[in-house]
Amino acid sequence: MKNRLLTFALSSVLLTACVSPKVYKDLENKYADLKQENSDLADANAALLQTKNATSNDFIKLKSEYDKAVDTKNKLAADLLAARSNYNTLKESYDALEKNSSSALSENTKKNKELLAQLEAKESALASESARLETLKAELENRSQRVAELESVIAAKDASMTALKNSISSALTDFEGKGLTVEQRDGKVYVSMENKLLFKPGSWSVGQDGAKAVKQLGQVLANNPEISVLIEGHTDNDPFKGTSQITGNWDLSTKRATAIVNILESNKTIKRDNLTAAGRGEFAPIASNETNEGKAKNRRIEVILTPKLDELSRLLEKR
Repeated sequence: MKNRLLTFALSSVLLTACVSPKVYKDLENKYADLKQENSDLADANAALLQTKNATSNDFIKLKSEYDKAVDTKNKLAADLLAARSNYNTLKESYDALEKNSSSALSENTKKNKELLAQLEAKESALASESARLETLKAELENRSQRVAELESVIAAKDASMTALKNSISSALTDFEGKGLTVEQRDGKVYVSMENKLLFKPGSWSVGQDGAKAVKQLGQVLANNPEISVLIEGHTDNDPFKGTSQITGNWDLSTKRATAIVNILESNKTIKRDNLTAAGRGEFAPIASNETNEGKAKNRRIEVILTPKLDELSRLLEKR
């Protein structure tokens, strides 16, 4: 068993050490694509929040207009009722005066015509306001439905990422306290593994415990084919002093990220086009490089899991 592990480790070293310039360039291009995808996700999330806020504001505005329209309709209805009552009173006067005075009859006829004209105008205004009220009501319902859709998509995305985080935490529970953490933030899941779990100093060959952790992570990823997986290698700021096969920390971090990809690729159910390896060198620290403890935290592999943007893009295009 030990001979087989030794042979596997040597093979991994030889494979990862012989990365051709073309493969390395492909990795750099794929990393750039993923950085753009990450940026697109951030823009999409920002646009989604902005759209939700704008839609909510429109909803409030339409609700206010709707309430005002209801008040206007009620006032017009009251005015119409009063006008009808006044008309009936004058009609009665007209009937009474018709018998006694032709002049009074003429005056009442004039007033009656005026009141009829006013009544028709009130009825026309009421009909127009009722139509506007129905239009506002339909638009209000449409905006309400859109707000609900946006909230549903956001909740579903967050719920799926929470479920993914819980699945990964459960799968990697044996490695708690060994330099492995699982976090959910900004709509993504971050799996961070310190180098003490994965590599020996200056090496990019994954140790037995580290390989086990990566394979168990791969089992979860295989069940989530709609997740993009970025594997980032990070170092501290100490200059690399290892073999001539490595040009510096950036090169070392890239080879370590590629070594993790190679292990994940051994799980044939993981979609290859979801995987991207990238080296960040010492340029994305999470702790101070002034202490040994901080440097240990900075020497790490981060696996960043990002949901696909298809449903979010569809909703944003409906705007």
